[in-house]
Amino acid sequence: MTSNTNRLVALSLLALSICLLIPGLFAPVLSIRGVLTREGVAYVAPMMLERGLSDETIAVLKSMMNPSMVAVLDATGTDLRKVVIERLTPQITASLQKSVAEVEVYEQTRSIVGSVQRLYEVGSPVPATLILLFSVVVPLAKAVLVAWAMFMADTRRRLRTLAFVESIAKWSMADVFVVALLIAYLAAQASTAPVAGPNAEPPLIAFTADFGAGFYWFAAYCLFSLASQQFTGRLVAEPASSPLST
Repeated sequence: MTSNTNRLVALSLLALSICLLIPGLFAPVLSIRGVLTREGVAYVAPMMLERGLSDETIAVLKSMMNPSMVAVLDATGTDLRKVVIERLTPQITASLQKSVAEVEVYEQTRSIVGSVQRLYEVGSPVPATLILLFSVVVPLAKAVLVAWAMFMADTRRRLRTLAFVESIAKWSMADVFVVALLIAYLAAQASTAPVAGPNAEPPLIAFTADFGAGFYWFAAYCLFSLASQQFTGRLVAEPASSPLST
């Protein structure tokens, strides 16, 4: 290949990788959604009813009842709170299990850039900085250096720059980022599984997680970047007498 052809191919690969990277950074990467389950709501409803029946509530309820009935309850020592709970709990539980609708209580959709911003907002600068550095700064720095090297007249400087790009490419940690996303995905999915055991409580909130378009864009960038680095590696390996020196 001539130097102009090599330069054109390298810049074309670089432009294509940037086109894959940009939506990978800004498009939604992961969406997590949490909804109340019927079984969970029905399970906690009796406990909420019991805690909600305060002394003031019972006093108001007695004021609405027939005085003679209230007198009978007081004379027999009947606990009105216990009676209400025992009578209403089966009806409330059955009604909730049958008719309660799915209620969304949590929803998060984040891109890589949005995740970095959110981590800084909640006071987690270390993971935010790592994601920013290895998923944003390093890929963009590689692109700038490769583009700069393609227009260098000095062959040695060009080869040193491309060699430096090869070295920092090993620290891009794209695989670590993908694994982190996978862990988040599996953790969210695991929360939907019921806890084993005969006395296990049903989950109150069921979480689901889905990868967004940004994940696939970023994964495509990672694969394409690795492939295009092979071409860069051949440029680095060429001797100084290569046509690139012109």
